[in-house]
Amino acid sequence: MNKRACFVLAWPFACLVACTAPAVQAADVAKGQRLFVLRCASCHAVGPSARAGFGPQLNAVFGRHAGSTPDFHYSPAMVKSNIVWNEKTLTAFLDSPGGLVPGTKMRFWGMSDRRQVGDLLAYLRSIPPAPAR
Repeated sequence: MNKRACFVLAWPFACLVACTAPAVQAADVAKGQRLFVLRCASCHAVGPSARAGFGPQLNAVFGRHAGSTPDFHYSPAMVKSNIVWNEKTLTAFLDSPGGLVPGTKMRFWGMSDRRQVGDLLAYLRSIPPAPAR
């Protein structure tokens, strides 16, 4: 079969796949904010007056080295982890905190729903850095 015949036979199938493939939806910041309030805010704070509590504050978490905020006492495992928080590392940590950082103090069962994780990370990304004190 020549290349032209293969294209003619494959083209309808390619259109069918393209038309029925689910669209990738953008993360929803509002849903992420609700998830933060429901699942994170009891331990973590964000915003201009955020301070460490039971967990570290999460302002400007993207690009931050794990275990590096001065107002929270991290586990030795977190301090030694050499992790820089980004989409990939935060997703892995939210899925299984102890799996990514064995010995972490974070007590969280994990969040494996990729849509929810995307929404939560979009919300965290939307928070401006806290003003210098």
